Amino acid sequence: MRQIGYMPSYFQNDGQFSIIKKVDRNDYPRFHLYIIKAQNEGRGGAKAYIFNLHLDQKKPSYEGQTGHSGEYEGGVVEAEAKRIKGLLM
Repeated sequence: MRQIGYMPSYFQNDGQFSIIKKVDRNDYPRFHLYIIKAQNEGRGGAKAYIFNLHLDQKKPSYEGQTGHSGEYEGGVVEAEAKRIKGLLM
């Protein structure tokens, strides 16, 4: 997590680890990465994980809501995914 510049998010869901990386000094926009342990092992019996990355543009608009303006694809998200892969491989 620290190696790729992320920190734990304010909330966690069962079965997945949630981490964030601010784009600038403000809380939003920010990258949000969920890490889930895969059911199957990776190459050579190594532990395998599924990374689910998106860019949160703003916090939820209404109290009690979890929805937000998020980008799940596009150049910015793809560039961040490539950066993370490069650091972890």
